[in-house]
Amino acid sequence: MVGFDLSARFDIKGMQPIREISAGRLHTSSDRADKPGAVVDSCTLSTFYESSGMPNAERPQAPFAEEGQHRLLLDAITDYAIYMLDPAGIITSWNSGAQRFSGYTPAEIVGRHFSLFHTEEDQQAGLPQRSLDIAINAGKYEAENLRVRKDGSVYWAHVVIDPILDPTGKLVGFATITRDLTEKKAAEEALRQSEQQFRLLVQGVTDYAIFMLDRDGCVSSWNSGAKRIKGYTSDEIIGAHFSHFYTPEDRERGDPERSLEVAIREGRCEKEGWRVRKDGSRFWAHVVLDAIHDDDGELIGFAKITRDVTERMETQKALEEAREALFQSQKMEAIGRLTGGIAHDFNNLLAAILGSLELVDKRLPADAKVRPLIENAIQGAQRGASLTRRLLAFARRQELNPEPVDAAALVRGMSAFLQRTLGPSITIEIDFPHDLPPVLADSNQLESALLNLAVNSRDAMPDGGVITIAARQEMIVPGHSSKLEPGHYVCLSVSDTGEGMDEQTLARAMEPFFTTKGVGKGTGLGLSMVHGLAEQSNGRLILKSRKGEGTMALLWLPVAELDAATLSFLNQASTPSAAPGTRELSILTVDDDFLVLTNTVAMLEDLGHRVFEASSGEQALQVLEREAAIDLVITDQAMPQMTGTQLADVIKLKWPHLPVILATGHTELEPGLNPKLQRLTKPFRQVDLVRVIAEAVRAEPALSQNG
Repeated sequence: MVGFDLSARFDIKGMQPIREISAGRLHTSSDRADKPGAVVDSCTLSTFYESSGMPNAERPQAPFAEEGQHRLLLDAITDYAIYMLDPAGIITSWNSGAQRFSGYTPAEIVGRHFSLFHTEEDQQAGLPQRSLDIAINAGKYEAENLRVRKDGSVYWAHVVIDPILDPTGKLVGFATITRDLTEKKAAEEALRQSEQQFRLLVQGVTDYAIFMLDRDGCVSSWNSGAKRIKGYTSDEIIGAHFSHFYTPEDRERGDPERSLEVAIREGRCEKEGWRVRKDGSRFWAHVVLDAIHDDDGELIGFAKITRDVTERMETQKALEEAREALFQSQKMEAIGRLTGGIAHDFNNLLAAILGSLELVDKRLPADAKVRPLIENAIQGAQRGASLTRRLLAFARRQELNPEPVDAAALVRGMSAFLQRTLGPSITIEIDFPHDLPPVLADSNQLESALLNLAVNSRDAMPDGGVITIAARQEMIVPGHSSKLEPGHYVCLSVSDTGEGMDEQTLARAMEPFFTTKGVGKGTGLGLSMVHGLAEQSNGRLILKSRKGEGTMALLWLPVAELDAATLSFLNQASTPSAAPGTRELSILTVDDDFLVLTNTVAMLEDLGHRVFEASSGEQALQVLEREAAIDLVITDQAMPQMTGTQLADVIKLKWPHLPVILATGHTELEPGLNPKLQRLTKPFRQVDLVRVIAEAVRAEPALSQNG
């Protein structure tokens, strides 16, 4: 009796395909001449022999103990279904792993065709027979496909079918090994879905540019956010070096390479800076660059996340500028309040001085020694008034009082003051035509505007230079570059030979609080104040400048349209001693300052008017109730208990046709004030009284008797 060679063990993991049976040994396709074949249990061998038709007397026998061990071994394997098929595909053996996978017991499945495990689609496609044919022809069939359990459920299986041949090469059956891949497939599917979800997530992000770089810094992936932010499609940028996104100056400094070095050394590089889009435009970016390593610690590339934070940066910058503007505004408010209070009292003093000097000058005999002294005193008072106007204009407490202004005379009158202010290194040239018409503007504000423009020009010429103040008249037609309303205008220009401004500075030059001067050397309000004057006067301020070629400021102002009556009045007003052009009026003058009140009464009486006095709003109302013949009221604005505008409102209700003239030195008037209310700016001269009374008479020709 021939025994089995049990020196080898059945290699379950290798599952070498069985090729032939010889002397009790099952040879596999991997057997060599010097290597014994794999040995299986006697049950499996008996099946082989039954299938081969070998007589019992010729079948080799194995000891019972060895045979039981191999039976136990195969039955102990539950992760693999190991079973035999006859040449027709009928199942002839069944292990416990096969029972666990499919749910069939050996009694239920042995003797049935193995196509039972295939899906209906595979059966109709002839897969069972085709797999056996492939095993016969190729020596092996291996595939992954769906299998069906006893309960009808489907699972993925890895299947290996090997043909079994006898020593003569005759097919005696097939060895089938099946492994359940359900968990593996589930893990693969979960991984696939996870990768797909991650891919969709990355591609769905549009606020961030998320992309990969290889070890050399070349782009290897590209999401939709990167396309939106940077402008490149994936076809355009993949394979290109990421330094494409840097500015030329950053590339010259080696910033891209330095970022990679930091990421490799520290694992991460994070910074903010300018980046460049495909169209060449720049944006402020927050960038994070992470080095990516494999399981062995080898660098395989970089992950890069870029976010466009231009809006955040600009918002932060705007917030800082707003804080600075608020700080400057608070300073200006404090200065304005202080200046306004001082200017009010100073204007009252100047009004008394100036008015009294004018009256004295008219009444004194022509003395060659005394008259020059009085004229000097008058000029000193006028210069003091001009100084307070400049202070009020700086503090923005001076209300605009548009009137016809001879710009040529104004500039020539302030030329000496300009020269002293600008210094000896500056040459001032004035170029005005002889027939320049008057402009409609506030003369005090216009003087301050020209002074501001001249000082800016001087500051642009630290080594000295030439400032040219010129003017021309022009008829503006629709479509003009100035974008002014069509009409007749005068263009005042202040140009210099200084260093000029670049485009960025020029674009911001008229912004409030913007200045290129050092700390403490400028408020940044000069040009904005000139711009405000131009806009309020229905004009326009235009700046023209180039770096290294100087600057020209063009101040467009509308021409004052003067009718015959106004021209006649102006001619009369130029000589205060002349007839005032109105009949004798009964005028009530109201002021809480005794000096101003006395001076105003004296000037009015000198003009031939009958004057009533009041030192408060309450006293004024009492006078109006008592005196029925009041033709006109001249009242101060800043008075305790009742202001001039409040008094004007009461008068408007009780005596609607009684004209009121408001005399004020600076104060901001209440909102909603009647724009037709006549104004008289302190300190005023007698000629100013003549003018404002004449305007009041024209506005209310039938001065009704009160009551």
